[in-house]
Amino acid sequence: METEAIREYIPLYTQAFILTLKTGWLGILLSAIIGISGGFVLYFKLPVLSSLVKMYVELFRNTPLLVQLFFIYFGLPKIGIALSAFVCGVLGLGLLGGAYMTESIRSGLEAVPDSQKEGAVSLGLDRRQLFIYVVLPQAFAISIPSIVANVIFLLKETSVFSAISLMDLMFQAKDLIGLYYKTAECLILLVVFYIIMLLPVSALGRYFEKKLRFGMYGD
Repeated sequence: METEAIREYIPLYTQAFILTLKTGWLGILLSAIIGISGGFVLYFKLPVLSSLVKMYVELFRNTPLLVQLFFIYFGLPKIGIALSAFVCGVLGLGLLGGAYMTESIRSGLEAVPDSQKEGAVSLGLDRRQLFIYVVLPQAFAISIPSIVANVIFLLKETSVFSAISLMDLMFQAKDLIGLYYKTAECLILLVVFYIIMLLPVSALGRYFEKKLRFGMYGD
């Protein structure tokens, strides 16, 4: 193990780490927007749109991110739509994550007991107030574990971006191993940077899950 090589590679990994974070969190933001919209559509059972959202969810949940990225990065230019590797990464991650987030939001909304809704109606709340003040807060609390799991999953999925030549952490590790054959050093740095990226998300998820527990949903 050459510690000098590790010190030399840290700045390169830091650059790749920043790019991975930017791509990952922009993709997660896009997935959250899609997930909230799709979850609401499924919960309210909107005609036509519900069927389209279900088709989207099944398509993207049952195909690998790598295949989706290849379609976006190599397929779209065939019809005149050329996107940078960064945009393709954000779009691919957002579409994949949106399918998972849609199901997380839908399941959270549908998990709110009918007794809660009936109690709110008996107090005189209209449908809008019922959804905003009763259903939505409880659904969010219920969905937190699933949403956090999806965020961690999506951040780990950034490791396939190297396939479309995006200089993420995995690309940097493979590039340095190919150039200098310092396999152990490069892989150790790769693991350390992924832990730095994922551990805070996991810790924050546990914190918010604990804070949002109430009533029948936890101690």
